Amino acid sequence: MRSRVVTVLLLVLALILPSTAAYARVAVPADDLVARLTAIPGLRIVSQSEPTGYRFFVLAYRQPVDHRHPGRGSYEQRLTLLHRAEDAPVVLATGGYGLAATPSPSRTEPTRLLDANQVSVEHRFFTPSRPSPADWDDLTIWQEASDEHRIVQALKTIYPTKWIQTGASKGGMTSVYHRRFYPGDVDGVVAYVAPNDVLNDLDGTYDRFFDTVADAECRHALDAVQRETLKRRDRLVPLLEAEGYSFTRTLGTADRSFELTVLDTVWTFWQYQTVADCAAVPPVTATDQEIYDWIEGVVGWSFYTDGGLEPYWPYYYQAATQLGWPSLRFEHLRGVTRYPGLYSAVSTLPRELRAPHQPLPMIDVDLWVRTQSSQMLFIYGENDPWSAERFTPSRRDSQLFVAPGANHGANISRLAPADAATATATLRRWAGVPTTMDTLRLPDLPFDDMLPTRG
Repeated sequence: MRSRVVTVLLLVLALILPSTAAYARVAVPADDLVARLTAIPGLRIVSQSEPTGYRFFVLAYRQPVDHRHPGRGSYEQRLTLLHRAEDAPVVLATGGYGLAATPSPSRTEPTRLLDANQVSVEHRFFTPSRPSPADWDDLTIWQEASDEHRIVQALKTIYPTKWIQTGASKGGMTSVYHRRFYPGDVDGVVAYVAPNDVLNDLDGTYDRFFDTVADAECRHALDAVQRETLKRRDRLVPLLEAEGYSFTRTLGTADRSFELTVLDTVWTFWQYQTVADCAAVPPVTATDQEIYDWIEGVVGWSFYTDGGLEPYWPYYYQAATQLGWPSLRFEHLRGVTRYPGLYSAVSTLPRELRAPHQPLPMIDVDLWVRTQSSQMLFIYGENDPWSAERFTPSRRDSQLFVAPGANHGANISRLAPADAATATATLRRWAGVPTTMDTLRLPDLPFDDMLPTRG
């Protein structure tokens, strides 16, 4: 009985004496990571979970709509945090598009190779990370880089370790642009299959790619079925119209949507498929339904519709105004197309979002990467059309590797063994971890290659 009284008295003393160590243990059982996150001005925790070995947060961070004029309004940008340890490196994953509607924990290749924490950022203007009302003039590569800069500076208060940025496709481009404008934010960049369309009208490199990729038999089969499909438009367009899609906001008619889908068939084939899939290319003698179904599997007839395009308007707006887009000759399709200039980013936008192209941003970035950049690793796929126009890294601790036979999913693991070893060692050196480290035996998470459905 006496021992119980003593215990109670000790607990009371612990509560009324804030200078004691017992106060910290008993009266303040707060989660330190949560407390540090919520202490960052403008940062809000949307949800959290604890996959085995990690902690996962969905966050919202208030950003200026226009970083040059912060007083002109703000919006909340979504991001996620996969936390392993405060002393582990951090991988900043910029996908270039939106996050999933309900984000779930996953790890990019650099995160796996470094056993790192990971911060994944939703690009501005992809919903719900869109100002309201939205002034689309604020959707530029510099504004997004400034979003990422503020995120890095805020989270470095918790993670004062090495930071590596990564992204694939448009996300790879996004990582390059961030490095261009804020070169001190991260300690290295791994950019996967990042296109570099310096001069938008000079796209002969893409045509040469389609003249030489893989073997001639496969190239000829693809060209032939593409031409045959357009010759059958009078029978195939009604199949598309019967699907019940809407075209009024962007392309205008089912016929224009049909032609753009067919024009994109060969590009998309090489973007996502491999030489092994050449055997499935239908011959010109195939039935209408066989050809229609094959294109459905390669491109998807629903993509170039109002419902398919609207989620990607931020990408196409950026392509039209700054990033550029592939301009192909389509010489083998002369006489069977109807709409000159249809194969462009502008065609996929509603009229109110169509704006002039600005060539200077890409020229500036290309020159900076060639001459002043450092600690940049570029990975491309040999058979990926987006990899045809590449960045040229400087000689300042930067490298470029090409994965043999790979498509738009090229990564370090698909490189030749010697190149993969060199790239991995370089990445680990930048991150300040042993170049020969074995990854920790933590429960694995899904692999996030950061590639969107399109682009």
